[in-house]
Amino acid sequence: MVTIKDVAREANMSVATVSRVLNGSGPVSEKTRRLIHDVAGKMRYVPHSGARSLITSKTETLGVLLPDLYGEFFSEVIRGMDDTAQRNGFHLLISRAYADRHGIETAIRAMRGRVDGVVVMSPDLDAESLLNMPSTMPVVLLCSVSRGNGIDSLTIQNCRGAREMVGHLVSLGHKRIAIIKGSPRNYDAAERLRGYRIALREAGIVPDTSLELTGNFTEAGGYAAAIELLAMRVRPTAIFAANDSMAIGALSALRESGVEVPEDMAVAGFDDIPLARYMDPPLSSVHVPICELGARAVEILLEGITHKNGHARKRERVSTKLVIRSSTGRQPAERPPPKTLNREMASV
Repeated sequence: MVTIKDVAREANMSVATVSRVLNGSGPVSEKTRRLIHDVAGKMRYVPHSGARSLITSKTETLGVLLPDLYGEFFSEVIRGMDDTAQRNGFHLLISRAYADRHGIETAIRAMRGRVDGVVVMSPDLDAESLLNMPSTMPVVLLCSVSRGNGIDSLTIQNCRGAREMVGHLVSLGHKRIAIIKGSPRNYDAAERLRGYRIALREAGIVPDTSLELTGNFTEAGGYAAAIELLAMRVRPTAIFAANDSMAIGALSALRESGVEVPEDMAVAGFDDIPLARYMDPPLSSVHVPICELGARAVEILLEGITHKNGHARKRERVSTKLVIRSSTGRQPAERPPPKTLNREMASV
């Protein structure tokens, strides 16, 4: 393996000069810069990332902690993150962090010294208490909020999206609308449940807790919840699932039970993952620009890295819009789509 000393010897330069050129860390004449790059290229010199990080105090790597790595939602989030990171000269170090304090703190400790900043998607409502991070380490909370203004955060317009979808179901004549909820203590799940309840109250419908079932954001959970709803003496006429995975599971249960969608029961989801449009029937969903969500999280993190955390913290929300397909029946009245991002600056 060619070392920096080999390049220095071939170029007849000091190791310090070669290091400054290859790391871009000091003033060097353009002639010297070109010579060293030419020699390094001919010798096929590849910098050692560990040695470079010791010199520059940068790893050119971003840490990403996600509650799960399974499913289209997370693959789309990662795609947006990776595209943006690579475009800015960074790579991703991705890990699954279990939904407890110990799991997340263990993952964070493992990343110390290996990354320049971390995006944390924590399912816990009290996410800030989980972040045992040095103050110099830039952190962005994704799909969660911090209590104060000390951490950048990026969330989804969950409550509004759920409220609009349930309102759409009400406009179609549904009064007995069930919800398949997400995981307990999950921020997105709590906000979507809140939007569901607000929409019912706005329509003069008293929320019925017997119609609020938990599906844990999985296809299996949505399937089981739909079977339970079908066993009720008075069935709901519509199901709003708090994510598309649960909605897909519910569609499977209804199909196996001989229930026609949307004639016998309407079904709607949340996130609008790519698979939603290819379901049978195609699934109505609250559209979230998932890829852009991941991209924006990395953009905010890179700003924190550039300014070494000396920047005004951001609390941004990604807007949603309804995408109505056959699973809920006829189309709603046309409405202009909202702006994709609603950026709210929070000063520390």
